[in-house]
Amino acid sequence: MDRQDWNTRYSAKDLVWGAEPNRFLAEELGGVASSGRALDLACGEGRNAIWLAKQGWRVTAVDYSDVAVDRARRLAREQGVEVEWIEADATSFEPERGKFQLVVIAYLHLPAEQRRTVLQHTAGALAPGGLLFMIGHARRNLAEGTGGPQSPEVLWEPEEIRADLLSLGLVVQRVEHVLRPVETPEGTRNAIDTLVRAASKAG
Repeated sequence: MDRQDWNTRYSAKDLVWGAEPNRFLAEELGGVASSGRALDLACGEGRNAIWLAKQGWRVTAVDYSDVAVDRARRLAREQGVEVEWIEADATSFEPERGKFQLVVIAYLHLPAEQRRTVLQHTAGALAPGGLLFMIGHARRNLAEGTGGPQSPEVLWEPEEIRADLLSLGLVVQRVEHVLRPVETPEGTRNAIDTLVRAASKAG
């Protein structure tokens, strides 16, 4: 989907994914003490960025949908938190190097070459000992799960992600499939996601 496709999707419904943070992000990072700056790439309507700001992080959030960013700004104002919102394409956005103690990438689905470019920029943005959290639809989801993109080339395979991160010198702490219950017309089904947690080496 391009920028206009996402603008159309966001315009059609208020808060496409709701105001609460991604469940896995909250579980993984809820116990992590805020320690400075956080970057949320492809932030959508801002639910994760706003949650991080409430935990005490100084958050920069990036998305190329102006509709989503405008909605995120409004939601942040309503909830009384400060976030730096940037309208930019995650595939070309180059964050400040070595300045972020946390980077979040949630459901950003790109062909492998573009994904590796984003991860290269991400690795460069992490401060020594900084944490990278990623969650996205798994390739297994096509055959065994429900929802999400239907193009296998943009879905996340754990070992491919692991290889990408290791090649960038990151320390992979966790990369695995996780199940996410989804309500469908046929009843509750499990979507299959790939969860990633990695860190830059301490200085």
